[in-house]
Amino acid sequence: MEQVQQFLTDNGGRFVDELFQFLRIQSVSADSAFQPQMRQAAEFVRDQFARIGLETEIIETAGHPIVYASWTKAEGLPTVLIYGHYDVQPPDPLDQWVTPPFEPTIRNGCVYARGATDDKGQLFTHIKSVEAWLETTGRLPINVKFVFEGEEEVGSENLDQFLTDNTERVACDIAVISDTSQYAPDMPAITYGLRGGIFGEFTVSGPNQDLHSGIYGGAIANPANEAARLVSQLIDANGKILIPGFYDDVVALTDEERHQFASLPFDETKFLSNIGMDSAWGDSDFSTTERRWARPSVDINGIISGYTGEGPKSIIPAKATVKWSSRLVPDQDPDKIVEALKTLLQDNLAAGLTLDVTVWGTGAGIVCNTNSPYMNAARSAIESAFGVAPVMIREGGSIPVVATFRDVLSVDTLLLGWGQNTDNLHSPNEHFRLQDFHRGTHASACLWNEIAEFVS
Repeated sequence: MEQVQQFLTDNGGRFVDELFQFLRIQSVSADSAFQPQMRQAAEFVRDQFARIGLETEIIETAGHPIVYASWTKAEGLPTVLIYGHYDVQPPDPLDQWVTPPFEPTIRNGCVYARGATDDKGQLFTHIKSVEAWLETTGRLPINVKFVFEGEEEVGSENLDQFLTDNTERVACDIAVISDTSQYAPDMPAITYGLRGGIFGEFTVSGPNQDLHSGIYGGAIANPANEAARLVSQLIDANGKILIPGFYDDVVALTDEERHQFASLPFDETKFLSNIGMDSAWGDSDFSTTERRWARPSVDINGIISGYTGEGPKSIIPAKATVKWSSRLVPDQDPDKIVEALKTLLQDNLAAGLTLDVTVWGTGAGIVCNTNSPYMNAARSAIESAFGVAPVMIREGGSIPVVATFRDVLSVDTLLLGWGQNTDNLHSPNEHFRLQDFHRGTHASACLWNEIAEFVS
C-alpha cells in the first residue's frame, strides 16, 4: 500500500494535467451540436483504461456510447463495479463564468471548468487509483469493472437497458459511485440514502382557443384558475402532502438517525442566507435536515398558461400546464402515488375541463446497509486518506442508477463524494478543490485494499 500511495503522490501533477485534457472536451450530452465531442470524451476514457492495461471497449447505444472496462484476475476475491458519467451540463450562461468553462483554470487551489466535480474529476480519481496499483504491483487486490456513460445529464435513457442486457458481464458484489459530495470542507461523508423521484406535468384544457374574459368570464371554468386551485389541493399551509395515501408506506427515521443528523454541524441561518431566504418552511415535526434528506416532498417546478407579455390582455386561457416533481423515500411506490395524484386531480376538476397527466420518469428512494463489510471498508479508506472518519449522511437528490443496481444486480452502492455541495454543480464557475481530487484518489486506492481485507 505504501508504494501505491507514493506513486499517487509522485504522479499527482501528471494526473491534474490529464484531467485538464479531459475537461477541455466539450461533452455536452443535451446538445446534438456536441456529438463529436461526446465521442471524443468516450474515446479519451477508453484510452485511459487501455493505457493502464484494462480490457476496455466502447459500447454503442441508441444515444451516446457507454465505456466499459474490467480487470478480473483476482480469483475468489470481491468484484467492484465503478460507475461514472463523462457527459456534462450545458455551460450557459457563458457571461457568468470568470474564465471559459472548457479552459480549465486553477484559482485559490481549485480547478474551474464545466465537469470539474460533476463528474469528470470524481470519476478520474478511480481510474488513477487503479493505475497506481497496476503500475506498482502489477495487479489489484480485488476485481474491478467500470461502466461510464454519456447520458446521465439527459436521463440515462440507455443505461438501464445495457445493465439489464448484460447482467452477467457487469455482475459484482458492490457498486461504487463518486458523484455526491462531502458534508462540508474537510468533513468527508458516505451517503447511505437517496430520495427517489417522480417527474411530470399535468395539463388542464378548456375552450378550443383563448377567449375574451369579458364575454365568457364567469360563464365557463378558466383552465388557469383551475390549475392554480388544483395545485392548492396538493400541499397544506404547513407543508403536509394531501395526496391520499402519500405517507402510507414511508419508512420512519430511527431515533439513531435523527440523533446522528442533529449532531452534524448545521448553521440554518447561513444555509438560508446563502439562497436569499430568512426562514425555513415545512412540516414542523421534522428538522430542516430531516425534511431535505429523509422526508418526501412535492414541488411545482413551473406553470405555463395564457398571456405573459407586457401589459394587459384580458383572456381566459385555453389551457394551463403545471410541471411538478416529487421526492420519495423508502418504501414509497412511485406508481401508486401517480395513480393517487391522478385521482385527486380528476375528482376535483371543474365541469367542462379535461385533464391530461404525463409522467417522464420515476425512481424509488434508497437506503443502504450502513453496517456491511463494504461500508466499514469505505470508512477505513476515507479516514486513511482524509485523516478523519467520514460522517454518514443522506442526500435529498436522486441517482436513479443506484436503484437499478439494487433491482437488476441485487447489490448496494457506496456513494463516496469527494467534492462539495458548494462546487457550483450545474452552475457557472463549477470547480473542484485539487486537494479533494488528490485525497479522493488516495481514498480510492485504499478502498480496493480495504475491501479485500474486510470482505475476503
